[in-house]
Amino acid sequence: MTKVSIIGSGFSSLSAACYLAKEGYDVSVFEKNNTIGGRARQLKKEGFTFDIGPSWYWMPDIFEKFFNDFGKSAKDYYELDKLSPAYKIFFSDDEITIGDTMDKICDEFERIENGSSKPLRKFISQAQENYDIAINKIVLKPGLSPLELVTKDTITRVDQFFKTISSQVRKNFKNPKLISTLEFPVLFLGAKPSKTPSFYSFMNFADFGLGTWHPKGGMYEVIKAMGDLAESLGVTIHTNSAVNEINVSKGKTTGIVVNGETIKSDYVLSGADYSHSETLLKPQFRQYSEAYWEKKIFAPSSLLFYVGFDKKLNNVEHHNLFFDTDFEAHAEDIYDNPKWPDEPLFYVNFPSITDTSMAPKNCETGFFLIPIAPDLEDTEQLRQQYFDIIIERFERKTAQKVTDNIIFKESFCVKDFKKEYNSYKGNAYGMANTLMQTAFLRPNLKSKKVQNLYFTGQLTVPGPGVPPSLISGKLAADLIKKHQSN
Repeated sequence: MTKVSIIGSGFSSLSAACYLAKEGYDVSVFEKNNTIGGRARQLKKEGFTFDIGPSWYWMPDIFEKFFNDFGKSAKDYYELDKLSPAYKIFFSDDEITIGDTMDKICDEFERIENGSSKPLRKFISQAQENYDIAINKIVLKPGLSPLELVTKDTITRVDQFFKTISSQVRKNFKNPKLISTLEFPVLFLGAKPSKTPSFYSFMNFADFGLGTWHPKGGMYEVIKAMGDLAESLGVTIHTNSAVNEINVSKGKTTGIVVNGETIKSDYVLSGADYSHSETLLKPQFRQYSEAYWEKKIFAPSSLLFYVGFDKKLNNVEHHNLFFDTDFEAHAEDIYDNPKWPDEPLFYVNFPSITDTSMAPKNCETGFFLIPIAPDLEDTEQLRQQYFDIIIERFERKTAQKVTDNIIFKESFCVKDFKKEYNSYKGNAYGMANTLMQTAFLRPNLKSKKVQNLYFTGQLTVPGPGVPPSLISGKLAADLIKKHQSN
C-alpha cells in the first residue's frame, strides 16, 4: 500500500486523511499536541466545556457534503441545532438581533432604516448566486492556474473581483449599523471589508441565507466525528508526535522524522502552518522565503478568554458582537498600523445558553475574543488589562454585574498560537483572502521543489475558515491521487 504521512490533525488534515484512506492509501496522522483538532481543540474545566478555537458553524451544506462522500451524514455523529436568533450585535446606542429567517432579518433592517429590506433582499439574492459559483465551482479548483477562474460565470462577474465588499454595501445602505452588520461576515476571511473583493458577498448568504448552527457539545464534536470516521477508514492517528523534519532524497520526499524517529512514507502532506512546515525542510527545498511571508497580509491573531460564571447571564444570546466602538479604528489597529487597539471590538460566545451540557447547572460558559494584529507584544499584564476593558463594557451594555461571578478565567494569545500551533507571527486565521491572495495567488497545495510533498489548510487554497479547510483537505487528497495515477 502507498503510505502517506500527514502532519497535523486539524480540519484540513483529517479531511485529507479520510479521502485518501477511502482510496486505499495507508494513512498516518501525526499531531504534536495531546489531542486532535489543531486550532479546534477543546478545554474542559470544573464541568465547563469550551471550544478553544472555531465557534461558528456556518455553511452546513459543506459539512454535509463531506460526510455524504463517505456514505454518512452529520447527524450520524452529532446533533445540530439552528440558532434562533443567530446572533446579537451591540452598538453604542442600539442592538440588532439577527433572526433565523430572511423575513425576520428584513423586519429588523426595516426597524433600523425604513425601506432597507428591499435592497437587502436583492443583495442577498446576488450573494446566493455568488455562493453557488464559489462553493460548487471555484473553491473546488486546486489553485494551479489563473485559468481556473475563467468560466462563463466568473466572466460575467469580473467586476466583483475588483470592487470591494465595503463599496458594494455602502452603495446600497446608509445606516452605519446596517453597514457594520453586512460587512461583518467577511471578517472570517481575514481582511478588511475595504480590501475584500465584493464577490465574497457569498459570506452574507452563508450568514443570512443558511443561518448559524450549533453542534450539541460544541464544535469539537465535529473534530471527534472526523477522527472517528478517519479511524473507521483505517487511518492511524498519533498524538504527542511532533514532526521534526521532512526527509528529502534526490528531490523527492522519503518521509518524516517524528520525535527523533524516522517514518518512511511515499507522500507527505502537511496541514500544519505552511511557513512552519517549510522550516522542516532544508533551505534549498523551501519554496517561500521569510521575505515572502513577511510581505503577505495575514489574518488577525486573537486574545481569547475562557470564563466560567457561577450564574446564568441576562440580555445576551449564544453569539454576541460588541460593535459599540469605532469599527474602522479597530481595523486600522489590526491591518494598517498594527498595535493593541485603544477601544477594541469584541465577540462573546455563551454556548451554554443553547446547550446546557456545556456548563454546570445554573452556570454559564463564556468565550471572549478580541481580534488583534499578529505578532504583538503578549504579556499577562496586557491580557488582564484588556479583559478589564471588555468586561466593564460587557457589564455596561448588558446591564448586569458579572465580575464577582467569575469562577475561573483562562487566556490564549499570540504566544500560545506560536507555541501550540507553530503559527506564523501568532496569527489565528491564516492568510487573508484579498484579491492578490486568492486562488492561484496563494501558497501552493503541491510543492514546486520536492516531489510527493503537499500542503493543506488555511494558508493555502481555498483560504481561511472551517468549511474551506474541509475543502482544502479534499483538494490536496485529489492531487495526490492524480499524481499517483499518472
